[in-house]
Amino acid sequence: METQEAKRADVAAAPATATGGEVVKPAAGDAGAVAKMNGPSAPAGKAATPTGSVDRDAILANVELERKLSMIKAWEESEKSKAENKAQKKMSSILSWENTRKAAIEAKLRTQEEKLERKKAEYAEKMRNQVAAIHKAAEEKRATVEATRHEEIIKYEEMAAKHRSKGTTPTKFLSCFGS
Repeated sequence: METQEAKRADVAAAPATATGGEVVKPAAGDAGAVAKMNGPSAPAGKAATPTGSVDRDAILANVELERKLSMIKAWEESEKSKAENKAQKKMSSILSWENTRKAAIEAKLRTQEEKLERKKAEYAEKMRNQVAAIHKAAEEKRATVEATRHEEIIKYEEMAAKHRSKGTTPTKFLSCFGS
C-alpha cells in the first residue's frame, strides 16, 4: 500500500509532460497532473490515448478498493470482538448463576442433613428409652415372679411342716394314684 501511495505522490509532485504537449495543472479533486496532447507525438496508425490518466485511474481505483477492504476488515474485527465480548459476558453470567444456585442447593442439603441427623439422634434416644423401659418392665416382672415363687415356697414349706406335725398326707398330692 505504501508503494502505491508513493507512486501517487510522485505523480502529484512531478507534473506529467508529454512530447509536444503542455502541462495541465490538476483540478482540486484530482491527485495528479494530466498531460494534454497537442501534436503529432503519437504514431500515425494509433489513436492518441492518455496512458498516464488510465494508469492514474487504475491506481486510484486500486487504492480506493484497498481502503474499502481495510475498512471492511476493521469493521469485521470490531464486530467479532463485540460478539466475543458479549458471549464472554453471557458465559460469565451463566457461571455466576450456576454457582449461586449450586451454593443454595448445597446449603439446603446441609440443612436437611442436619435436620435428619437431629431426627436420627432423637429417634435413637427414643429407642434407647424404650429399651430401658422394656428392661425395667422385665425386671419388675422377674421380681414379681421371684416374689411369688418365694411366697409359694414358704407356703408349701409351712404346709409340709403342718402335715409332718399332724402326720397326715396332703390330699391333692398325686391324685392320679388315688387314696
